[in-house]
Amino acid sequence: MVRKQDLVRLEPYLYEIPRSFRSDMRVPARVYADERLLEKTLTDRSLEQLVNTATLPGVVRYTMAMPDVHQGYGFPIGGVAATKLPHGIISPGGVGYDINCGVRLLVSSIEAEAIRPYMDRLMSTLFANVPTGVGAEGPLRLSKKELQALLEEGAAWVVRRGYGDRDDLEHTEDGGRMEGANAAAVSARALERGRPQVGTLGAGNHFLEVDEVVEIYDQEVAEAFGLQVGTVCVWIHCGSRGLGHQVCTDAVRLMQQSVNKYGIHIPDRELVCAPFDSPEGQEYFQAMSAAANYAWANRQVITQLVRQSFEEALGGHLPHVELRMLYDVCHNIAKVEEHQVDGGTVKLCVHRKGATRAFGPERPEVPERYRAMGQPVLIPGSMGTGSYVLVGTEKAMEETFGSTCHGAGRVLSRAKARKSIRGEKLRAELENAEITVRAGSMRGLAEEAPAAYKDLEQVVQVVHKAGIARKVARTKPLGVIKG
Repeated sequence: MVRKQDLVRLEPYLYEIPRSFRSDMRVPARVYADERLLEKTLTDRSLEQLVNTATLPGVVRYTMAMPDVHQGYGFPIGGVAATKLPHGIISPGGVGYDINCGVRLLVSSIEAEAIRPYMDRLMSTLFANVPTGVGAEGPLRLSKKELQALLEEGAAWVVRRGYGDRDDLEHTEDGGRMEGANAAAVSARALERGRPQVGTLGAGNHFLEVDEVVEIYDQEVAEAFGLQVGTVCVWIHCGSRGLGHQVCTDAVRLMQQSVNKYGIHIPDRELVCAPFDSPEGQEYFQAMSAAANYAWANRQVITQLVRQSFEEALGGHLPHVELRMLYDVCHNIAKVEEHQVDGGTVKLCVHRKGATRAFGPERPEVPERYRAMGQPVLIPGSMGTGSYVLVGTEKAMEETFGSTCHGAGRVLSRAKARKSIRGEKLRAELENAEITVRAGSMRGLAEEAPAAYKDLEQVVQVVHKAGIARKVARTKPLGVIKG
């Protein structure tokens, strides 16, 4: 276990575990935190897992833990590691089982005060129209050939079938499509699991929220993003459903042999990996990219279901119920990117597991509408606490491969949350706070209680003060849907 005395404080919100901590480390491991968050992080194995990532072949500069870090599978959730291409490794444990779990934010000119009398009607309509839960099935009935086309084309495939428009794609990370996707790399079992689930929210920590913008920290950026105090916005948080989970399962099984084949020593069997340019590495990258495209298509279909629900519930009562895409970001992904390392531009495979891309101004990957300011960064909180919109920074490009936190970060496992929190009581507390709740089960609601997570404000303050993302606005929930 990593102890507090093993860390060196480099800056007020940045700590380092030196390379000398363990003989097999290839690079140091860094942690963004304040004193209180660091104490919480030291209560699980997340920093030990971070040290393990620093032993992987091809890893450059240092590995990183964001302030919302907590224990995961292989990599910690909230971990970032970049490996040098072409021979550096790619690891499914550095992406996670919910490939391209991500967040999109829709903004509007609807006044929160005007919508309050209709919240019960609106949330019931949303709950009826957006399928939720583990076994939920979506509105699309796809053939195998159609699903394979969706996997390679991403969100654009469903947009062409009436689920949204070009503006949505322009304001989605990567335009809603990773070019490396190859449907042939996705197993028959993954296709079978994914075919009925396009346009479904799922369960666990996935949610749909109707929020009010309550605070602006950077007026110029907020205006460019379309955020105004007192207006309504909608958060959608979900991923690649059963298809992504199966892709990860398949890759872990495949790579259990590849570590021996390529002579890779790993300190934890959950860190199975392969060189990026190996047949195994390429097969996983192509399948992971396809699963990422599935997730973007999934969120795109949900977006249109949300728009239809707003029109159905509010169209006869309020004018101008349009919802515009602010942005969509993923936070479980491995991407090929170019970054500055040791004074030169290097092509890397950047693993972000429970971490969000936060590219700074003038990067070509940022939509033209926002390019002068930087990429929108969407940080959802636990239900009841609200969420934050930030913007990427040049310092993030210099220090974190353009990465920042992705949420609040768990402090209680789902099992512990169920033992200490009653779903019925939590629902009553949220309703008393004027938050309209729709949930598939009280058990699932208890698992995602605010008390099960770190303080989001603390997490956001750390990345803001460390300069790896800058606060733009805060939103507060009016209504919450949990699967």
